[in-house]
Amino acid sequence: MLIITIKQGKEKSLLAGDPWIYPTAIDKVDGKPQEKMKPGSTAIVQSSSRQFIGRAAYNSKSQIRARMWSYKEDEPVDHAMMKRRVKAAIAKRADSVRAAHPQALVPVVLGEEDGLSGLIVHSWGGVQGYLICQFQSGGVDAWKVPIVQALLAETGCPNVYERCDELIRKGEGLPLIQRELAGEAPPDHVLVVDGKERYSMDLRTGFRYPKLRG
Repeated sequence: MLIITIKQGKEKSLLAGDPWIYPTAIDKVDGKPQEKMKPGSTAIVQSSSRQFIGRAAYNSKSQIRARMWSYKEDEPVDHAMMKRRVKAAIAKRADSVRAAHPQALVPVVLGEEDGLSGLIVHSWGGVQGYLICQFQSGGVDAWKVPIVQALLAETGCPNVYERCDELIRKGEGLPLIQRELAGEAPPDHVLVVDGKERYSMDLRTGFRYPKLRG
């Protein structure tokens, strides 16, 4: 496992709850070269005096060099953690998802808010509709399999699709992938209802066609 040593004085923002670590805050990174080059590798974060701060996802190719997973020394970064956090995110928004219009695009997972930095998931069409995921950091991309497993298990929705934001994924050094991760891909056009507005959208790309009237 990698070890990130934070410069003296720079640990204050981390201890205050800021989950992002920038290159200017890092003194050194110790570990195997192949782990340093792999986006999303798990790293122990320590202070300049070698005191444990937490665990993070390290990405040498990103301007956000590391993203904190946990500040608990007894909480490993593993499949179980990812599944717990996806489950908690879904449970937190279950009432709003149930109350939403069947054709509304409803948030299910919202990145840092749910301890899954870089993961954005929206639901459309209810249980038999689609979950649209964006893996916008090396950390969540590295744990894609348990994340998708948890989404399927906790929502009952059979269709999970990965949308690709090219600019963000390039900045993270991640491959540009857009594909179905489970079930079927959504059609080219679906009707999205947002309050009093209605518009046609390609869920695969996020492109909105001209609004419908009436």
